[in-house]
Amino acid sequence: MRKMLAAAVSRVLSGVPQKPTSRVLVASCNYSKDATFEIKKCDLYRLEEGPPVATVLTREDGLKYYKTMQTIRRMELKADQLYKQKFIRGFCHLCDGQEACCVGLEAGINPTDHVITSYRAHGFCYTRGLSVRSIFAELTGRRGGCAKGKGGSMHMYSKNFYGGNGIVGAQGPLGAGIALACKYKGNDEVTLTVYGDGAANQGQIFEAYNMAALWKLPCVFICENNLYGMGTAVERAAASTDYYKRGNFIPGLRVDGMDILCVREAAKFAADYCRSGKGPIVMELLTYRYHGHSMSDPGVSYRTREEIHNVRNTSDPVKLLKDRMVNNKLASIEELKEIDVEVRKEIDDAAQFATTDPEPPLEEIGHHIYSSSPPFEVRGANQWIKFKSVS
Repeated sequence: MRKMLAAAVSRVLSGVPQKPTSRVLVASCNYSKDATFEIKKCDLYRLEEGPPVATVLTREDGLKYYKTMQTIRRMELKADQLYKQKFIRGFCHLCDGQEACCVGLEAGINPTDHVITSYRAHGFCYTRGLSVRSIFAELTGRRGGCAKGKGGSMHMYSKNFYGGNGIVGAQGPLGAGIALACKYKGNDEVTLTVYGDGAANQGQIFEAYNMAALWKLPCVFICENNLYGMGTAVERAAASTDYYKRGNFIPGLRVDGMDILCVREAAKFAADYCRSGKGPIVMELLTYRYHGHSMSDPGVSYRTREEIHNVRNTSDPVKLLKDRMVNNKLASIEELKEIDVEVRKEIDDAAQFATTDPEPPLEEIGHHIYSSSPPFEVRGANQWIKFKSVS
């Protein structure tokens, strides 16, 4: 079984071969403005054409993508440390290894478009505009958190971002509902509804498919297939692991989710498809998480350390982008190292804030139930305890 899984990982995550990083530093005057790259062709279902197999990456975009992915990587590693130090309590699901998914999807849509995802949401929180400081403060339950310290790891929100949902698969019908609002308002916006391979077997996902297809909703259903639902390999949990074909009557495509350029072009293609009025589309992102399912899962009881090491060496999304940029003179190793230093400082400063900011007082436990409502009383644990709710 382990050999079969290792072979599957190697097979599904293999992209266009990349040359090893050159160690020659490039003078700033010799930087290229852009470069064209071949990307892996997507597998298609009920589609005559798919995303392009070549794309242009500008130096500006490359540096932005690199810094964003590196920030998410370092943010998750610091969250691991804070959890082990018991500053973060409760559920905590990390997404290191899957950075190309959230960053690539954001690069392929508009800020006015909508995103809803599962509880593995920290990366999406950052790409949707939340600061590292507000994310860390929410993880540690402090007043400076994006949800005032009341949501924690699984319940973070920002403009046009609807969480972070703790119920497996619940974001499916919610995402369809957001897409229904987009169509009702006629604002040419689309909704990305992201879920994992474990949630893909939930009945409510198929109900959402049906309604979205019936009403031609502008919804991109995105399955982040990291090959394991908790500790169960996809082959042991699903009769068919072709998640991009699960829509049956809905077109789909399978994408290399470890390559940010593949994800970006697929996101553009899917968003354009939905905006054209053709209805929903299903996208499967083949990716991999380095941590276990959650912080309570060491992640090595159902897969080998060699398997994780092999993916890190051959398919790491941050390394893949770094090698492309250096080899094509879009950046130098020295310049990228400077970005790494900036990122580490930002992460350390945010962690310091998140461990010293005060916790929300008990009197505010009933606040923010509604976005705009006159103050009212909320009953506590018994009828004699009352809390005031303020929007």
